[in-house]
Amino acid sequence: MLQSLAGSSCVERHRSAWCFGLLVLGYLLYLIFGAVVFSSVELPYEDLLRQELRKLKQRFVEEHQCLSEQQLESFLARVLQASNYGVSVLSNASDSWNWDFTSALFFASTVLSTTGYGHTVPLSDGGKAFCIIYSVIGIPFTLLFLTAVVQRIIVYVTRRPVLYFHIHWGFSKQIVAIIHAVVLGFVTVSCFFFIPAIIFSVLEDDWNFLESFYFCFISLSTIGLGDYVPGEGYNQKFRELYKIGITCYLLLGLIAMLVVLETFCELHELKKFRKIFYVKKNKEEDQMHITEHDQLSFSSISDQAASMKEDQKVDEPFVTPQPAVNCDGLINN
Repeated sequence: MLQSLAGSSCVERHRSAWCFGLLVLGYLLYLIFGAVVFSSVELPYEDLLRQELRKLKQRFVEEHQCLSEQQLESFLARVLQASNYGVSVLSNASDSWNWDFTSALFFASTVLSTTGYGHTVPLSDGGKAFCIIYSVIGIPFTLLFLTAVVQRIIVYVTRRPVLYFHIHWGFSKQIVAIIHAVVLGFVTVSCFFFIPAIIFSVLEDDWNFLESFYFCFISLSTIGLGDYVPGEGYNQKFRELYKIGITCYLLLGLIAMLVVLETFCELHELKKFRKIFYVKKNKEEDQMHITEHDQLSFSSISDQAASMKEDQKVDEPFVTPQPAVNCDGLINN
């Protein structure tokens, strides 16, 4: 009996460690699962593309015998290097600049939001050094800005509606919070994923709905792969205005995503689930916290009592003080 109780207490004591170990194992397995799926799906397409490029290269060398294969490879290497910096050798793309004001504003927003498409990067050493300093200061500034905005929005979007239905309609607070989180997530997905995907599929000539939805998700999740970037077409109309609109969309969409995530994180069920993997506080830390809390409460109560006495003296200046009675029943003036 005693051994079983000791074993159960030991398991309960190390429950958080076991759960954390399972969490790490599950995450590693999830990484391996993703690698297997991506490799099995994308490797055949990569092989076909490599074969096609080899055939095109061989055909081009055969048709232009005056050009050696080494010269062709050096030219292609330079073109690919320029393409990595966002500069294209195509005549159709020569009119669009990557560092005008609207493009630079779009680049700054992607840097501060840690999206980073990678289609445009600084070319000069001064630009690279400024990008480092700008990011070191700007990324924490952006996190502070987004936290303050989300903290104010979530009061009106999440907490007050849930409290209103809980108080005035008598529904359970947990059930109302779950329904509200689902409805808010559906509205956010509709307004910042489906509708923008339809708009992008219309404005971008080479994008279908799936590619547009893929761009919205990659952007608002701050993954930013850079394979799809809007406003980069050579025949794009109102390119400057279009870039500014995309910048505003990314900023508002990121705020909406953070509001939805914060709403789901405040659910009681998710809080209980997260506590499984957290380290529990020791009893000594809890006792110290309780003692400090009691001391603060006692000091605040004593301060409030003293202030009340002072206020009473100010409000009643003509009231004579009552004599105090000592232990022998004598009156001390």
